[in-house]
Amino acid sequence: MPHRRPKAAPARLLFPTLALLLVAALPARAQVVVKMATLVPEGSKYHLVLKEMLETWKKATQGRVTARLYPGSVAGDDQDVVRKMRLGSLNAGLLTSSGAQAIDRSVMAFQVPMLYSSYEEIDHVLSVYGPKVEASMAAKGFVVLAWADGGWVRFFTKTPVRTPDDLKPLKLFAWGNDTDALEIWKDAGFNPVPLPSTEISTALQTGLVSALPTTPTAAVLLQWYQHAKNMTDVKWGLLLGAMVVNKSTWDRISPEDQKAVRAAAAEAGARLRTEARASEERDIAAMQKRGLNVVAVDEKTAALWRTAAEAAYPRVRGKVVPEAAFDEARRILASYRATKATAPKR
Repeated sequence: MPHRRPKAAPARLLFPTLALLLVAALPARAQVVVKMATLVPEGSKYHLVLKEMLETWKKATQGRVTARLYPGSVAGDDQDVVRKMRLGSLNAGLLTSSGAQAIDRSVMAFQVPMLYSSYEEIDHVLSVYGPKVEASMAAKGFVVLAWADGGWVRFFTKTPVRTPDDLKPLKLFAWGNDTDALEIWKDAGFNPVPLPSTEISTALQTGLVSALPTTPTAAVLLQWYQHAKNMTDVKWGLLLGAMVVNKSTWDRISPEDQKAVRAAAAEAGARLRTEARASEERDIAAMQKRGLNVVAVDEKTAALWRTAAEAAYPRVRGKVVPEAAFDEARRILASYRATKATAPKR
């Protein structure tokens, strides 16, 4: 009997098999685990927003991007977080300006004391100048995923303060890493005490610090007002926030997944910003019920604070904020105000 060759498998059966073999041979994309730290207290509304964002990262990327969150300063203050991001022991952080300015001091242009008079002004300057700051930070190895803020900074003090002169004798908390800002405070006649943010509560309790510039939201969340029962109701400046990831981690995420991560971060940043701004008056009212004394500031007294701040601008420009950033922020702000002034009334 003649030997018969086995029939070749039809091409229509071979192609799917080959495709499966090729897919199986491709290396699986490595999972990226993002270790993120923040000063935001565990269990707070802001902590929950971050947790939901990280869950969205996981779902939107089908588990290719996951995260571990370290809230409540367990990883140290913002300076510690930035240092650890540089070393690689952390990958990301929701930073206040103290941490963000350690990466690029241009961010301080968004919270120059008494420069901005409304959230609308800040939002406009950030929308115009923010992309340039983001590019500068990216060149230094950090990617900004979203901007946020904690609302307006007021002064919480152990004794009532109405004017800048009332504040001068008090021991004023100042970020320990910013020697230029410390020098400016001192030259203006104030008494700054440099400390990390993780030591604020102890410093207030022991009397090492008797005045604290912070937001109502932070004061109530961290219970700082319990040891500084007076709040000067002057909008000194914005407490800026930035959600940042180091570039080495970012580059390990595929472009498709980067889009999903950015989208979720932008939504979370907007929620954090909206919540902080909306809760200001609620937080002040809640603290008043528990004994906080709100020191009202009329327009005449507010002008004293503005004059005190503006007197320091020549030194803030160049020392605290790079000259180019300071000038550009003021130019954008002036243009916005001029446009608003000439816009027809509705």
